[in-house]
Amino acid sequence: MGLKINEIMRRIVFNALRVADIGLIMLSFGLAAVLSINAGEWTTIATILASKVSLSSCALFAIAILLSHGVFSLCGLYQSKRMSTNGAEAAEILRAMTLAAACLWCEGKLFSILIITPYFLVAFWAIGSAVVIATRILLRCVLRSLRKRGRNLHHVLVLGTNARAIDFGRRVDAMPERGYRLLGFVDDDWPGMEVFKATGFRLACSYEGLPEFLRHRVVDEVAIFLPLRSFYERAAQIAKLAEHHGVLLRFDTDLFDLKIARPRSEALDGASQIIANGSGIDGWQLLLKRLLDVVGSLILLILLVPLFLVVAAVIKLTSLGPVLFAQQRVGLNKRHFTMFKFRTMVPRAEAVQENLLHLNEMTGPVFKIKNDPRITPLGRILRKTSIDELPQLFNVLKGDMSLVGPRAMSVRDYQFFSEDWQRRRFSVPPGITCLWQIRGRNTVPFEQWMVLDMQYIDGWSFWLDLKILALTIPAVLKGSGAV
Repeated sequence: MGLKINEIMRRIVFNALRVADIGLIMLSFGLAAVLSINAGEWTTIATILASKVSLSSCALFAIAILLSHGVFSLCGLYQSKRMSTNGAEAAEILRAMTLAAACLWCEGKLFSILIITPYFLVAFWAIGSAVVIATRILLRCVLRSLRKRGRNLHHVLVLGTNARAIDFGRRVDAMPERGYRLLGFVDDDWPGMEVFKATGFRLACSYEGLPEFLRHRVVDEVAIFLPLRSFYERAAQIAKLAEHHGVLLRFDTDLFDLKIARPRSEALDGASQIIANGSGIDGWQLLLKRLLDVVGSLILLILLVPLFLVVAAVIKLTSLGPVLFAQQRVGLNKRHFTMFKFRTMVPRAEAVQENLLHLNEMTGPVFKIKNDPRITPLGRILRKTSIDELPQLFNVLKGDMSLVGPRAMSVRDYQFFSEDWQRRRFSVPPGITCLWQIRGRNTVPFEQWMVLDMQYIDGWSFWLDLKILALTIPAVLKGSGAV
């Protein structure tokens, strides 16, 4: 399904909105200046450019733009509005634009900026409000259309079957166009269960079955509506379980002392909740990460076309079978996707893997053999040079993967994971390279591999991605740990 339907893409949209809003504020500022010329003391744009454009005026203009953008952030315009109405969001924008205009008025008085007149402020407020509201409505229309086609969906599991949990479920069900999909409720039998059963909602599993449910189902969010005073210990255990999986948490207050997940407030149709994200990847740099993925993969695919053609031809000439090897892998929040590599093994190599398990040289669930008899002579060269990995650039461009991220696990390997904390690696998109790649690859024990993935997630930054990409080149040329 890719990044377009998951939490990562949602954050990218918010960060893209920040960039777009800066552009809209600049546009509104410029149009307001032009429209207020006849009402002010200047009569031509040339007069303004000749007399007022300077380094100091540019700095003041930049301050004005940043002030407006800061007001937008403080007014919550970059929080999720999936469950709010068009009118509610428009009211927030009008309030933010009013505060932004007030900040501009203060700046004009403080620095004696002649262009910031009452006419200018009215024009800025009107134009800015109109273009920002129009942009948000257009975005809502696009997202609504995607959701009707089964994209940009957000899968929610509700913990508890009391009145608050049922009310939350009804709110979600009443707004299917917002893209929330209710997976069901989690609870054990209790005296009030008959009331819940009368609602027609589905009981997804019991508390005992929740770990297994999270391991095998696509879950983007767990909403906790237990009475915390009497069920605190149980709620805290489940919150940490969700944290291990990197799944979003929704609850009324931050009572669980989570060490990794970062709480933030979010409104659901006027009701306030807190969401805690354990993935560690957030903020402005997330947009840069996706831009790096798209631009980097596109450039590399164009540059590597001759190599792709040569490798494809040699594979066809030296062995039977397809050029590409396609395999189901586990991606973001355990979504399955098809990953592509150049084929390095004989046909039907997966079918005989069970017969070779006793030769496995890796710890944990991963299967690796240094002298794997299924690998073709050409395949050994492709693996040694990591050329077999290059078709994954198509997965990166599509959005199933990133250039940098935890290694994509096969469905078979995932089934043998024994620790839930290891599953937090699936809270971010898988990548072609990561810390594991530059620190020995298959020579790294599985347990240390998982620790490296957690280090990457918790310490993530755009610059870390660039550093890993730079160090991947010498690691590949050295060929250490490749099999």
